[in-house]
Amino acid sequence: MSEDSAQEQNGGKRYIEIRRGTVDSLLVCEITEYEWDGLKRGTSESILLNLGIALLSISFSSLISLFTTKMDPLVFIVFTVIASTFAISGIILMCLWWRERKSTNPLIKEIDCRFGRADARGKDAE
Repeated sequence: MSEDSAQEQNGGKRYIEIRRGTVDSLLVCEITEYEWDGLKRGTSESILLNLGIALLSISFSSLISLFTTKMDPLVFIVFTVIASTFAISGIILMCLWWRERKSTNPLIKEIDCRFGRADARGKDAE
């Protein structure tokens, strides 16, 4: 039987085949709006880390250029400014990354503790 003739027999309606795999258990987590907003917002830690590494790399390559080649005094000043500015910016971004790297962990631990998960409470005790 073709698809067109099957549609005619069913009054012109198309039916979609649904295949379902069974699941052993299902955990439903109720969270507050505050927790949902925190999880949606996420963290900016990966951006901070990537920018910090990039700025430090540029800074180190500028420093290597300063120490390995002879330059015009104006070019030397430009490379010195680039190296110092990027080094300071990279260090600041790396410090911000270090501070923010686990900012969602307390929220996730709070949600886990509602279910009495031993691993969440065990990590808090450490």
